[in-house]
Amino acid sequence: MPATSGADWLIGGGSELPATCLKTVTLSLTALAGLRLAPRRALAELRIFDLVVIIATGAIVGRTATAPDGSFLVGAAALVTLLAVHIVISRLRFVPRVASVLDHPVRVLVVDGAVDHRQLKAAQLTEGDLYEALRERGVHNLGGIRYVLYESKGGLTVVNDDEATSDAGTTLPDV
Repeated sequence: MPATSGADWLIGGGSELPATCLKTVTLSLTALAGLRLAPRRALAELRIFDLVVIIATGAIVGRTATAPDGSFLVGAAALVTLLAVHIVISRLRFVPRVASVLDHPVRVLVVDGAVDHRQLKAAQLTEGDLYEALRERGVHNLGGIRYVLYESKGGLTVVNDDEATSDAGTTLPDV
């Protein structure tokens, strides 16, 4: 084992700093260029495979930049491969069988002001989760709701019933 000075374990020898900075800058620019070329929806919708790409991109940039044995070329190849796979997966979502594996189905949690507990359970949500999300959207009464949809990305869509009165139905409990 080579002898090290007392502070090397904390601050290192310093000789690797210029290479680390250069790799970090070039990998960051490579990642930005690759993400810019990727479909716009890749960053806007954040489906599960989009999240995986974001995390993996950060891991590749971070690991390659700080690993003394990791070259820029290896990191760039990993980034380009990752982004190419992401583009392919994004396009495969147009194939119904593939989409059914990649995307969660839309679930109807409320129908005509009544909570569908079977769909709530399938979505792994409690009534409290549903009520909290509805209150955050300014909904305090299920009576004026035609549908509440649990979207494939995890958001809620509230479809109001134009014919329902605001004082009919169940009032949501306060927390």
